[in-house]
Amino acid sequence: MLRDGHILLVQRGRPPSEGLWAIPGGKVRFGETMSEAVEREVFEETGLQIRPGKVIWAGDSIGPGDPPAWHFCLVDFLCEVEGGELVAGDDAAATAWVPLAEATSFPLTPTMFELVALLVGGNRES
Repeated sequence: MLRDGHILLVQRGRPPSEGLWAIPGGKVRFGETMSEAVEREVFEETGLQIRPGKVIWAGDSIGPGDPPAWHFCLVDFLCEVEGGELVAGDDAAATAWVPLAEATSFPLTPTMFELVALLVGGNRES
């Protein structure tokens, strides 16, 4: 989520990536659309009611090991805040609206650097 030049970040409260910052997210439940999952996960982690827009980034998070400890397919949406109050919930240890230009000064999850570069006008690898 972007608002007034700020990106909404949550600090992960559980593994993987516990303690690192990223945009809100989580797993899609069986029978749930990706848009429904985005709305639910953002609300659970931040208390904000949102409306998902277009997909802006997709990629993978692959854990260590052979076979890998995890393999998540990530899909990031632009979203509009429609209501609620920002509060850390569910597996988020903290939440913050961070100036986009300062986001990379936070300890981010590895995939967040590519998303932030895209959002500030950097080139995305295909």
